[in-house]
Amino acid sequence: KKAEHEEDLDSLHGKIDKAEASITTLTNDIATLEAELGEIATSQKEMDANRQEEHKDYEAAKTDYEQGIEGVQMAIKVLKDYYGQAFLQQPEVGTHSAAGGSAGGIIGLLEVAESDFSKLLAEVEADEKAAQTEYDQQTKANKVAKAEKETSLKYKTKELKETEKELEELKSDRDGEQSELDRWQKARRSGRTSLSRT
Repeated sequence: KKAEHEEDLDSLHGKIDKAEASITTLTNDIATLEAELGEIATSQKEMDANRQEEHKDYEAAKTDYEQGIEGVQMAIKVLKDYYGQAFLQQPEVGTHSAAGGSAGGIIGLLEVAESDFSKLLAEVEADEKAAQTEYDQQTKANKVAKAEKETSLKYKTKELKETEKELEELKSDRDGEQSELDRWQKARRSGRTSLSRT
């Protein structure tokens, strides 16, 4: 009987050691997952703030470029309307002939400025679209990673609780088995040779 009790105790000690090692591993895994979830949340918060700032800058630049285009187009129209009359009248010699020539140069410069504003507007719109796409992709990746880590955290936490409960039961079984062995040894010393196991 003593050998049976000792064998049972050895088995329980092994199971207890295994459960304690599992608890340590699960506790570390849970801490790592919680830290990673915190990093994802911090990263997403920073991305959100940066994206809002980028979008605000885009809106301001877009407005500036659109107003620049509109202003240049208005100036070209006014000059063409004014100097177009002069070109149509074709004066023989007069002040409009010199002004008409310089008007062509001014209108040409304004058309170049309009083209530059249009190009800048197209570039800022392309940059905004690329930034938004990148933000959307990273946000989606963060959501997926967060969901995976939360699911893993949920199951590891559940497993930890179950293992802790199992450990308590194993310790209780070990204590009961140790009590049985102690009773058996005490009875053996006091002269009783048979003791029933419970």
